[in-house]
Amino acid sequence: MASKSLIQREKKRQKLEKKYHLIRRSSKKEIKKVSDLSDQLKIHGKLQSLPRNSAPTRLHRRCFMTGRSRANYRDFELSGYILREMVHACLLPGATRSSW
Repeated sequence: MASKSLIQREKKRQKLEKKYHLIRRSSKKEIKKVSDLSDQLKIHGKLQSLPRNSAPTRLHRRCFMTGRSRANYRDFELSGYILREMVHACLLPGATRSSW
């Protein structure tokens, strides 16, 4: 299980990303519209002044049960190991058992 601090850090990033999403999106649209290089640099400076953790590329998917950041299935939002355990315990309907 992931440490609680990592999970909290990820939640904080999600909040920041939601907070600055519209500002970031509108700034990127402005950069595309403006043809003057000096204006583009001003808008780009505004983008860079936003917090780093508000960038969507800094977000990671995590298993909602364990907080594990690797080997996650998007459909189930579970890590592979937990998914396998749940299938073997017949907790996920429609999933077939397999052993590997």
